[in-house]
Amino acid sequence: MNERPARLILRIIAFIATVTFAFPAKAQGLNLIRDAETEHALRVYSTPIFQAAGISPQSVSIFIVNDKTLNAFVTSGNRMFINTGLLIKAKTPSEVIGVIAHETGHLAGGHVAFRGESVDKALVTTFASYLLGVGAALATGKGEAAGVIIGAGQSLALRNFLSYTRQQESAADQAAVKYLRATEQSAKGLRDFMGVLRGQEVLLSQNQDPYLRSHPLSQQRYNFLDNEVLKSPYSDKTDSPEIIQLHKRIVAKLVGFLDSSAKVLRKYPPEDMSQEGRYARAISYYRSTDIDNALRELDSLLADYPNDPYFLELKGQILFEFARGKEAAPYLQKAVELAPDAAPIKTLYVRVLVEENNPEKDTIALEHIQTILAQEPNNPGVWRQAAIIYGRRGDKGMTTLALAEAAYGRGKYAEAVIQSGRARELLPKGSPAWLRASDLNSAADRKEKKRKNK
Repeated sequence: MNERPARLILRIIAFIATVTFAFPAKAQGLNLIRDAETEHALRVYSTPIFQAAGISPQSVSIFIVNDKTLNAFVTSGNRMFINTGLLIKAKTPSEVIGVIAHETGHLAGGHVAFRGESVDKALVTTFASYLLGVGAALATGKGEAAGVIIGAGQSLALRNFLSYTRQQESAADQAAVKYLRATEQSAKGLRDFMGVLRGQEVLLSQNQDPYLRSHPLSQQRYNFLDNEVLKSPYSDKTDSPEIIQLHKRIVAKLVGFLDSSAKVLRKYPPEDMSQEGRYARAISYYRSTDIDNALRELDSLLADYPNDPYFLELKGQILFEFARGKEAAPYLQKAVELAPDAAPIKTLYVRVLVEENNPEKDTIALEHIQTILAQEPNNPGVWRQAAIIYGRRGDKGMTTLALAEAAYGRGKYAEAVIQSGRARELLPKGSPAWLRASDLNSAADRKEKKRKNK
């Protein structure tokens, strides 16, 4: 490792949740990442589709998988996973929307219900670990995950979990077409995506994208989609300029964080002064620790788009990661004001505030912590920040309770039992916090016993 220790520590502080977890059959897993802007784009794409399917958008959790292959899948509990490879390779937003519509068809059709508890067991610890990251970028400094990463596309166990019958695939296609019509969108994107997969059918199984392996494609299915494009009144409707630009930005961001600097500069050369070109280069320069050029590109963007929360977030992240937290705070504060529901941005802002070790800033941080936990109650990283603040205030009971919550969120149930037991002894008996500690103690004890009995 060539990086200086202080630099490495800063990178660790700013890390994004990337984890490896075990499926029952093989020790292979998903590399999940967080990014407020990409999560926002996927919500823009999916919300009308979910509503057309009669599914509450708030009930569906969307996860981004750092895997270059084409894949997307859903599991029980209304969880949808989308690979970065699909987002980057999709030529239009409508291709991504079409895939989301198809996967929503699987959710609405109950095609994942039979997997039940087995999938939940395989995924639950990953969801907890996923929330550990501050969510301010898409990867660590070089776009590589810490630890051993085996992508979803390479997991035989995952593939077995996610295989659908041709009948289910046909039903999901029909549902997708219905949702796209209901939202006055073209099915061209879904057809074109399936056309790409159809071209892989002659390849050996190991060379096919996992979406094709788990979603069997037939000529009949493709013909159905092609026929829908011919007869739908919305087939000539194109993506709006706003949606196209949104797609360009998330592609640029993913490429900037996940590809080598040489690849980024080939795709977005210095003479490319588009919004997405400057964005990708700023990220790439930052990853290469060329901070002067990173800030130059970013300042150019902020001069043109001073109220863009994601440009502000990136500048705040860069400054914070290079030990300039006080300079970072105003940018992150403004980003939070502009995107108040973006938990990853707010989480990074909390870290910046806590690092200042100032009682007034701790009070502000605690207010934001409460709003984050209202969205993500089992976020262990945020509970750790709360523990730091309570510890500084000398509140041993709440410090211990926060540590118990953090342990529970990480799946460390034995530790959660110990910490919640201590919290009960320290907190006023019968108080809301004491009752929470009691409930947490019981829940963690049940989880730990269940784990030991496996």
